[in-house]
Amino acid sequence: MFRRATMRVLLLLCVMYFITYVDRVNVSTAASAFGPEMHLSHTQIGLVFSAFAYPYLVFQIIGGWVGDRFGPRRTLALCGIIWAGATVLTGLAGGLASMLVARLLLGLGEGATFPTATRAMSNWMPPEKRGMAQGITHAASRIGNAVAPPIIGWLMIATNWRGAFIITGILSFLWAIAWIWYFRDNPREHPRITEDECAALPTYSGAKNRPATPWRRLFARMAPVTAVYFCYGWVLWLFLSWIPQYFLHNYHMQLTKSAIFASGVFFAGVLGDWLGGSLTDAILKKSGNVRMARNLMVGICMFLTLLSLAPIMFVSDLSITLAACCLSAGFFFNEMTIGPMWAVPMDIAPKHSGIASGVMNTGSALAAIVSPVVGGFLIDRTGNWNLPFIISMALMALGIVLSFTMQPNRTLDVDERDIKAEGVRKLV
Repeated sequence: MFRRATMRVLLLLCVMYFITYVDRVNVSTAASAFGPEMHLSHTQIGLVFSAFAYPYLVFQIIGGWVGDRFGPRRTLALCGIIWAGATVLTGLAGGLASMLVARLLLGLGEGATFPTATRAMSNWMPPEKRGMAQGITHAASRIGNAVAPPIIGWLMIATNWRGAFIITGILSFLWAIAWIWYFRDNPREHPRITEDECAALPTYSGAKNRPATPWRRLFARMAPVTAVYFCYGWVLWLFLSWIPQYFLHNYHMQLTKSAIFASGVFFAGVLGDWLGGSLTDAILKKSGNVRMARNLMVGICMFLTLLSLAPIMFVSDLSITLAACCLSAGFFFNEMTIGPMWAVPMDIAPKHSGIASGVMNTGSALAAIVSPVVGGFLIDRTGNWNLPFIISMALMALGIVLSFTMQPNRTLDVDERDIKAEGVRKLV
């Protein structure tokens, strides 16, 4: 399978998703070392966690436009160099201010990555495999979540927390070199692609052939999608930021043991991403109903996330095994929404999928700013490590309602034709 150029491109994107999440969540494990060294409170550590998300939020839409305008090849290579440098600089930080600057630079480098990767997938993947592609790539990112705690913990023991950042930054530089060497924006220009692969792909829509962006209607169509993704992102970033610390402090575990428990939770997300992407494509293929494959599936998965987290609210003094099971199930079902959610921008705006997915991902980026800080504030004020996860249940309930307001069955290109046709009818 991986002899095909399309699958090798997908594999390269999987590696990128993996590395970006290792580089953005490594602070969660390293905080146990740099926090005391820099005399940081939990609220200040929460600021370090969320600093990444400010430029990440801003560059979602800008990065999506850049990816559409200049192509994924150049855009992702430049992004890789920036986030790699930021990761190395994090290991060189001397205090809170320099740590925040490095994390802001990381958000700048990674801001365009996922929208631009969606642009690449829309050219390199046939429509019936878009959910699968999004599920697999995001599963790779969750593998990054899962292996980051033990890998960073091991690197911290082998070197120190600074060495852990420098080593992972070097790996990012290597990926950027591999991407610029192998990838081509137009699949049909790739020397290794076959005629059968080209026949299954959509017509290439490059920068010269791309129509003007209908910004107002695109924002209007993506607004409910963004709101749903904010609810998803709240739970995601709470887990990514505080799960390693949750097991370490709430159950007074050693660093290596807490890393193993955190990895177990994150590996559940890997399965959720893979299954969600495959299932949404299967539902679409069997039913032909886009709303069933996207809206209904997202709503059900969010409801199951809420149910999974319920014992944290209603059962006092949870055992560590029950807590790990509840959190793993919650993360699993939350991640099952990834495949259908990231397919929605390609359903709604296939010719503007980079910008559309960037608009959607601003929801998660905004949650990444707010969720870690709120979590750290609640822990500092109450000492209750379960309270932030209880708050997440309310966000899931809101997401369930909002999920049925998305309209992936109405393609923006069709809307454009309808508006033009209506204008002609009025003139006649």
